[in-house]
This record gives sequence, C-alpha cells and structure tokens, in this order.
Amino acid sequence: MPPTTEHERALLAQGHTRIAGLDEAGRGCWAGPVVAAAVVLGDTVLQRPERLAGVDDSKQLTAAVRARSYEQVRAAALGVGIGIVPAYVIDAFGIVPATRLAMLAALLQLPFLPDALLIDALRLPELTLRQEALVKGDARSLTIAAASIVAKVTRDRLMDTAHCAYPVYGFAMHKGYGTVAHQRALARYGPCPLHRRSFAPLLHAAGPTAEVAV
Repeated sequence: MPPTTEHERALLAQGHTRIAGLDEAGRGCWAGPVVAAAVVLGDTVLQRPERLAGVDDSKQLTAAVRARSYEQVRAAALGVGIGIVPAYVIDAFGIVPATRLAMLAALLQLPFLPDALLIDALRLPELTLRQEALVKGDARSLTIAAASIVAKVTRDRLMDTAHCAYPVYGFAMHKGYGTVAHQRALARYGPCPLHRRSFAPLLHAAGPTAEVAV
C-alpha cells in the first residue's frame, strides 16, 4: 500500500496549515554525509494525493523512478529544504545527533517556518513545534515519503561526485554502504577523508589514504 495523507489531514483538521515531512538518507553508510530533507506539500496535494502518484518510500523505488519522483516533488511542493552533515561531524557527535542536526538544517532551508512536523522515527527535542515521530514513516506518510526521495536523490548525487574525487572506493556504485566491494577497497587503500572513522568497521582501519591512492 502506498503512503497516505492520513496523518497530514488529521493535522490540517487541527488547524495546522504548513506541515513539513522530514527524512534522512545515509544514516547507515560507512562513508559520506548524512542528508536530510524537509518537504511541505500544499492542501491541494494533501487532499488529492494522486497528484503525486508513484511517490513512495525511496527504498522501494528504482533509481530511475526516484529521479522522476524527485522532479514531481520539487514541482508540487510549497517548500523543500536540504541539510547535509559531513562524516567528520558524524564522528564528533554520533550519527543520531548528526541526523537531527541535518534535519534542523533542512528546516532552516525552507522558505517559511512550518507549524507541524511529521518525522521518520525521530523527534527534534530542540523544537517546540507540534511533531509526530512515525516508525516507518516513509511508508506511511506521503509527505515523509516525498522527503525520503529528496534526501536519497540528493545524497546519491553527492556520492557520485565523491566517486570522481576518490574513484578507488566505487562510491558511485554503493553510495558508501558497507558492500563487499567497499570492504575490499578499504582493505587495500585504507579510509579516505569521507569515511566515518567512528563506525565499528573502520575503528581499526589503517593503511594509505585515498589521497595517495587515486
């Protein structure tokens, strides 16, 4: 079943008019940033979600469908914000605080302040806004699903660019996840500045950096 606007319409009925959905991409990766997106959809889309037919949890879509859905969301949204937190900040503060920081940054990129938030699994305790943390929110809420697509497409494009700088790791193929190919590249070349050294698989990684290997 595709995501619905049930949670959004309940908030509209309570008087909230600008509802932002938030989600992240790259939380479990070994390299690269964590990217969050905030998306606000208008009443027309929330009352007629078929206008965004095909928009779903980004993990359920192919890269080609995600790209098309990304353009759909961009065209239909009242506002889109993106927050990017790099690996060294993840190492300094931990992945959950870094994810929250990315979400706060995404909200600051919106053209207006929302009055309610729908967030995939997390809460933002720094904010007094009305907020709901929905487990598997990207599969339940259209607004969160839209944010998941924006975050995923944005991050994938960043990792494609990272591949140009550090081609030995194959970032364009695995986007920084801990695949077998990525593990083999790490064993051969050691970590590069984009790797999350605080993550367990890299805690004891050693060897030449990609700066001398590319």
